[in-house]
Amino acid sequence: MLNNPFLSGHVALAATDVCCEDVAWNRHPAFAGVSLRHLVTGSETQGQFSTHMVRVEPGCVLDTHRHGGCWEFHAVVAGNARCELADRKTEYGPGVCGVIPQDMPHRVVAGEHGVYILATFVPALL
Repeated sequence: MLNNPFLSGHVALAATDVCCEDVAWNRHPAFAGVSLRHLVTGSETQGQFSTHMVRVEPGCVLDTHRHGGCWEFHAVVAGNARCELADRKTEYGPGVCGVIPQDMPHRVVAGEHGVYILATFVPALL
């Protein structure tokens, strides 16, 4: 999965480019096996949105949580998982996208190869 061109690409901002590989992975403070790369933060978008690469290691869970006042958009870049949103379960794989309404509890259970999700928050999470 690490050879996926999306994971080593860049984000073109108005004034500069952000090389994805130059952005450090940050361990999630609450969930083991979950890391994030903060690619675009609210400081670049006047707080309107933020975009983060989320990595959930094989067999790990981004357990039930919610984002107060934020809509969340998932674009699966690599790997597989199951997204649980209220009573609905959706299989995640490359090319699958998901929309999570604000304040709605959700969780992501990584498959045998783990999963990489490009997550965008409106308004910005960070």
